[in-house]
Amino acid sequence: MYQKNDIQLAEKILKLDQLRDELYEELMKTLGSRANELLRKLQNC
Repeated sequence: MYQKNDIQLAEKILKLDQLRDELYEELMKTLGSRANELLRKLQNC
């Protein structure tokens, strides 16, 4: 059986994943194919 805290953590991860998708979609609308380039640059800082 899962502990309450385990379920809460899993739910938070799912919400963050959904938010990430929404934010990425917004960035793609703004920058198009350059969105990936910007994300890679920022990750490598």
